[in-house]
Order: sequence, then C-alpha cells, then structure tokens
Amino acid sequence: MDLGILGRPAERASFFEAVRRGAPPGGGLYLPSRWPTLPVGELMPLAFPERSLRILEALCGPEVAPALRQIIVEAFDFPLPLVSAAPQRELLELFWGPTAAFKDFGARFLGRLLSWMAERTPGDATTVLTATSGDTGAAAAAALWKLPGVRCAVLYPARRISLVQERMLGSFGDNVRAFRVEGSFDDCQRLVKAAFADPTLSTRLGLTSANSINVARLYAQVCYYFEAAARTAFERPWYVVPSGNFGNLTAGLLAWRMGLPARGFVAATNRNATVPEYLATGRYHPRPAVATPSSAMDVGDPNNWPRIKALFANDLEALRRTVSAASIGDAETLDTIRRWHREHDRLIDPHTAVGLAAADAILGAEPAVVLATAHPAKFPDIVQGATGVTPPRPAAIEAALARPFVVEDLPLDAAALAQTLLAWK
Repeated sequence: MDLGILGRPAERASFFEAVRRGAPPGGGLYLPSRWPTLPVGELMPLAFPERSLRILEALCGPEVAPALRQIIVEAFDFPLPLVSAAPQRELLELFWGPTAAFKDFGARFLGRLLSWMAERTPGDATTVLTATSGDTGAAAAAALWKLPGVRCAVLYPARRISLVQERMLGSFGDNVRAFRVEGSFDDCQRLVKAAFADPTLSTRLGLTSANSINVARLYAQVCYYFEAAARTAFERPWYVVPSGNFGNLTAGLLAWRMGLPARGFVAATNRNATVPEYLATGRYHPRPAVATPSSAMDVGDPNNWPRIKALFANDLEALRRTVSAASIGDAETLDTIRRWHREHDRLIDPHTAVGLAAADAILGAEPAVVLATAHPAKFPDIVQGATGVTPPRPAAIEAALARPFVVEDLPLDAAALAQTLLAWK
C-alpha cells in the first residue's frame, strides 16, 4: 500500500521504498495514504499469527506478501500474555522477547523484512542507524545480529540508560556496533537525523532506521493491539500506553483507525510532559529531555507526534476526544512499583508503573488494558530500591550478559559519526 509524506501531499512511496529508506529524502515522515478497514469480527477468532498475517497483508500491500507468513513465524516467536492484574486492569505483557521489551515485536519484523529485501537487491548496502533511549537499540541489535545483508549502528546516551540495557546493547558485535554518546537521547536523535539528511552518506550506506520512524515497526505493533482486543475480558477497554517517542501510541491509533474496538487511549508520560501539556493547553513546546527512572521514555521532542496529529487532521478537539494524557512524577512512579508489589504481589518496571499510575489518574475504575513494556529485570536497581526485591532475570537477559561487552565512544558531532560509518568495513 502506498504511503504519503507528511507536509508533502503530492509525493508517494511504496511500502518497499519506505522501509528501505526509513525516513523520506529531504526529511519528514511516512504515513499510510489511507487506512484499510479490517473485518474485525472475522479476525477475532483467529490465532495471533494468522490474524497478524491478515493485518500486515492489508497494511504492507502485495510487494512483500509472498514473504509475510514466514517473516511473522520467525519474528513473533515468543509468548504474549494478557493477565488480569487488578480490578478493571489487565496487563499486556510485551516483554517476553529476546531483549525483554516491547520493541522486540517491531524490530524482529523489520529485521527479517530488511534481510529478505536485501536478498532481492544484491549489491545494495543496507545499514540500520538508530538512536535509542534504552530498549529500541537492543531490540534492533538483537533482531539484526548475524542476519545476512544488513548491519546495524546504535547510538545511546551515556549514563542515561540502565546498566542492564547498556550491557545488552554492547553484547552483540559482528554486524552490530553500539556507540556511547555524551548527551541526551534527543542529542543522539539529532545525530541520526543529520546522517539521514546527508544524501551522499545516506545513499552510500543505504541508511534506514530501526526506531519508530520506520513504518514497518509501527505496522508490526498494530498486531498486538488486535491480540489484546481478541482476548480481553472487557468489551471496549481503554488502552494505556507508556509513551516516550510515541511510536507505540501511533500503532494503537492506526489499529483504531482500522477497526480496533476501544473506548480511547491514554498516553502515559513521565516528567517529559510535552504531549500532556499540549493536550491541556494547545501549545506544543518541545524541550530538552530530563532524566527519570523510566529512562526509555525520556524524550522531550517525540518523533511520532506529527503522525498522530496527522491521523486527526491536526484537529486538537478531535484528538482530545480519543486521546487523554497524564504526566507521572518520579516519586509517584516509584510509589506505584512499591504499591503493586505490596498489594498485588507483582514486580513491574518503571515504564509500566507510569502506565498504571496514569490509568488511575485518568480513568479511575474504568476498564483498561495497560501495555507492560519492559521486564522489571531490565531495571533491577530501581525495582529493588522500591520493593526490596531483586527481580529474577529471564533467560534472554542472562544470555546477553554472558556475552562480551563491546561499545565505542562517539563525540557529539555529526561529522564524526559520518566518518565512522563510512570507514566501517
């Protein structure tokens, strides 16, 4: 299915082109030019892989249809529990993939898609370049590690991700490189954007993105919203989405446009409150990110917000009727981790805690599916400090920590990044 480019309505790109490029030449974001309406009643009885195939066929179009079934089988090969966690609260546990975070869904789908594409365009370089606030980079690295035809470079902010997240980022090697940058996630993101904006560099390296700039990531995430809808005990729940770069919420809103039964969505942010303030005041004021316990959401200028505005034709009142938002402070985040352990005997990570606190603040006793986006063992110091309990590590984290740790320091300089990438043999 063709995609449009925000701000350039006359231009179109195929799904193949959009995935390979990540971002359009000259800047902007890809967004579907139309949204297919799915026969939701027919989809709900299907198993997750078969339903995902139907969804992705409708979104991706015929170009990649022959490969989709095998890609889905390989990419979505881990559990997706939906658990009743408390009265009127269900948790969609998205963290049972190889890097223990929800990003595994989109990254594994994208990685296998890119490798399949590389087989059909021999001789063309494909370099995935992405900035991460913690989870995207590890998911991309794990998804692309040792896949033929692609390589991956990840930039992350020094001392602004958890030690477990950093160890996972640096545990791959081979066709994956991790770069530690002195600065914030937004600084890393600016370096990445500068690289994509350089036509010579972008062409020579075949640059594409693994974060939620890339529509393939978003399309894969649409699938688990429909899985939640098929299995929830609630008739039409709210979906509460911990939000940093707002790709996860964008995927939910795409699902809603395609027929997902939902009362609405809650964007749950930490103290980086650009979007909650916009919904409250109508003024959009990006600012430098501040560090919080939910570090993967420390984003002051979310990439995907223009997509969400476009989904509502830049109509603020229409947006407010579907999306609510809450900004949760650090103390409330830690108190929510502590309270859920005490009252429900459940360990949760700080991002899920932000979602649960926002659900209480906005919804009260209304039914909600809260997206649990990371395993608590990715943030052992925070969880242990709040509860006195060290969360047990899943096998995926143990495997990553057992591998050698290799990262490279990179100056906060676009020219240095370009030189490093061009010298990569």
